[in-house]
Amino acid sequence: MASSGSEAGRATDAATPTPPATAPLIGVTTYLERSQTGVWDLPASFLPKVYLDAVTEAGGIAVLLPPQPASPEIARRVLGLLDGLIVSGGADVDPRRYGQEPHERTGAPRADRDAWEDALLTAAIELDVPFLGICRGAQMLNVALGGTLVQHLPDVVGHEGYQPAPAVFGETVVSVARGSRLDAMLGAADDPDGTVSVHVYHHQAIDRVADGLTVTARTDDGVIEAVELAGAAFGVAVQWHPEEDAADRRLFAGLVEAARDHRTGRTPE
Repeated sequence: MASSGSEAGRATDAATPTPPATAPLIGVTTYLERSQTGVWDLPASFLPKVYLDAVTEAGGIAVLLPPQPASPEIARRVLGLLDGLIVSGGADVDPRRYGQEPHERTGAPRADRDAWEDALLTAAIELDVPFLGICRGAQMLNVALGGTLVQHLPDVVGHEGYQPAPAVFGETVVSVARGSRLDAMLGAADDPDGTVSVHVYHHQAIDRVADGLTVTARTDDGVIEAVELAGAAFGVAVQWHPEEDAADRRLFAGLVEAARDHRTGRTPE
């Protein structure tokens, strides 16, 4: 799994200001999982509230995008109504999408979500809609563009530090590429060694990097923790979980700013 949703039930923060009606609309992809609420136990769209908090606190309006059947035309229509996109964390991407058989530790495939997010990312790239991939979102971007994944990271790095225990986030340090968009948002260049500490919860990672993507952050043991799409107005994907750091909304603020520019650029005078 790529996201635990450990703070899904966090209470609404009444101090969070309501964004203006003209704020950018940020679509956020969701899980489609069996869920329990009250007397009900049934499949439902689900997303940890921390994602919504992060968008709202950065000045955007969150719009949930549950997995559903979609054609390229439908995906383009959806993206045509949005100002930005977040592809959230969640279950493992089906390895058959990148030509591999499942590892014994790879989770059951979510074919509906894979297809939906692939279509949304393709449309976002085509329409140059700003997007942010988070954990699974970074993996999905790489696979959608023709890259591959390491299916079980402990086999490569020899430890479980990137996913220490169920619903327990690890913490690691990443080195950010100088001059990257990520560097500009995080201010890593202000640090003598250009590093930042991040929350991680993943047992998979990017392996072969897809054409068009540039690696902009790695750990000391070589794990790719961020990529950026060349030529995009804003195409950033991180393997870590920035939504889990309530004191740091820089990536979300960067996305919302880019989404605001996108909205302004397509609004008739």
